[in-house]
Amino acid sequence: MAGLPREVIKWLQSMDLSRPIKNVRRDFANGCLVAEILSWYYSQDIQLHSISNGASVQARLDNWQLIDKVIAKHNLNISKDVIDGAIHNKSGAAITLIEQLYMVLTNRVIRAKPPELATQEFNDSTYQAQLPPYARATTTRCIKNNLAVTEYVTEPDQNHCVNKEQMYASRQNTGIDVRSRFPALNINNYLWRTVFQPI
Repeated sequence: MAGLPREVIKWLQSMDLSRPIKNVRRDFANGCLVAEILSWYYSQDIQLHSISNGASVQARLDNWQLIDKVIAKHNLNISKDVIDGAIHNKSGAAITLIEQLYMVLTNRVIRAKPPELATQEFNDSTYQAQLPPYARATTTRCIKNNLAVTEYVTEPDQNHCVNKEQMYASRQNTGIDVRSRFPALNINNYLWRTVFQPI
């Protein structure tokens, strides 16, 4: 439960959930624990027997579809981006989801949340921007880190995923040339000498 504020941890422990929370990101992805939390407050609207404890993408989507109905019925202010991030195991999304649930359901405010943790953009672009050019991830690593396989499966419009890929690629390739990253190395001469020169 690392990363959660103390009052949120105490709130979760007070509900005596059916299984312990070991990895927040993984345990909240399928929606079972969220359904249990909502059943404490809206027991007439959500039946726990209809929630599957599976890890497959289809089980997650089915569970979250039922949870979305309860959220919409009671006008709970929970961001769709946070829910999508939690479904796809994005870093920080599950913690933000739990904090939003805590604030909406208990009408309390979480004390002293740092502003850098308040962003709802679940990718590593801020971290990558802080790094020097030679230490940044490659374009393929950036796409792999920021787009989950489950996003390709669940997105009906594949152009949406392709647009995300292009966005991450354009962020990554902001005019940085290999020769500017490694000025002492002339790539063309090096490749010619090591690969194409006869032995």
